[in-house]
Amino acid sequence: MPRKPKYDNLREACIEEAIRIIQSDGIDNLSLRQVSRRLGVSHQAPYKHFASRDHILAEVVSRMYKAFAEHVSSAPKTDDPYMDLRGMGQAYLGYAITHPLEYHLMFNTPLPPAHEHPDMMSNAQEAFGLVQDCLERMGHPQSKVTALFVWSTMHGWASLLQAQVLDTIDLPDDMLEVTTEHILNQIRLALTNEGKA
Repeated sequence: MPRKPKYDNLREACIEEAIRIIQSDGIDNLSLRQVSRRLGVSHQAPYKHFASRDHILAEVVSRMYKAFAEHVSSAPKTDDPYMDLRGMGQAYLGYAITHPLEYHLMFNTPLPPAHEHPDMMSNAQEAFGLVQDCLERMGHPQSKVTALFVWSTMHGWASLLQAQVLDTIDLPDDMLEVTTEHILNQIRLALTNEGKA
């Protein structure tokens, strides 16, 4: 009879396997039973660490939000809050392009209830807070509303890039860089009111 594999840290092994399942089979096929089967442990073993599928998914997404926030906050800092916001916008797009699975999971997938998984949402709020901080430095009184404007604009463009819209509507490759620059400039105009007549 083959021996069951032993893991020094079964909780971490479960999380890593959950990510692999999402990568290979999609989020709809994630279950604790599937995790246990692929790890070669008893069906009950993951339940010692996660109460449900939602709990392991929340942990996976929480880590992705944390990595995302760290990536965005790694943009160079200056004395100019707009330049900092611009750098974060470029970092945001860079992350969306280089980490499509993680980006899609964080921002385009139904997630476990936020109130039941505060750690997951705390890491998500950290990234949002970075944008809000820049806007407060600019003197925007409604920084949360304005942060949502900035975020939704960047998210829309990132989502179009993930959908390969340039190929779909047969636009030239250099449109990616040109459009990104245009969007960042338009955000600046909106924030500084320079675009008003």
